[in-house]
Amino acid sequence: MQKARIKLASTEIDKINEVCQRVGEIAEKTGVEIRGPIPLPTKKLKLTTRKCPCGDGAATWERYEMRIHKRLIDLGIDERALRLVMRVPIPEGLHIEIEMLE
Repeated sequence: MQKARIKLASTEIDKINEVCQRVGEIAEKTGVEIRGPIPLPTKKLKLTTRKCPCGDGAATWERYEMRIHKRLIDLGIDERALRLVMRVPIPEGLHIEIEMLE
């Protein structure tokens, strides 16, 4: 049986959870085997900048952080399930990658 590996990445976890829930509903409806969503490590991008641009005064810093959340879903897939997964509306700011496995 063929499998599809779906990789999801976004800065907003609500969008990822929404798409994972829809894919799970499709798997339940079509009766295909599903593994996941498997949470992958969250990547934290940190940026530290000086508050005062001129260099005078106290050495105060501003810290910014962006978190990239990732999920992995493996689906045992047939043609009908694949069509339904392809029709799932993808919110803006969500990166999705579908890979076919043997």
